[in-house]
Amino acid sequence: MTAYDIIIEPILSEKSYDGIPEKRYTFKVVKSATKTQIKAAVEKIFGVKVAKVNTSNYDGKLKRMGRNEGRRAAYKKAIVTLTQESKAIEFFDSMA
Repeated sequence: MTAYDIIIEPILSEKSYDGIPEKRYTFKVVKSATKTQIKAAVEKIFGVKVAKVNTSNYDGKLKRMGRNEGRRAAYKKAIVTLTQESKAIEFFDSMA
């Protein structure tokens, strides 16, 4: 599994925007990814130094369409904190 397979997409919400000045970024990642794999992937893709990674698993929300009931897909969220010496991720600079 390559670094680009591990990180699916950034999560852009009000709560994730609040972490950008402290160099804390939020990503949706593959459910089977470990913290060390996520750290290596972020360091390789963005060229930064990661201090720590926090992860949490989310079940899909229950949704209804008329009488039919189903679930959205479950996913894993990773909150990546960079070291103080590390440069910021350019992708998020325009959003802070």
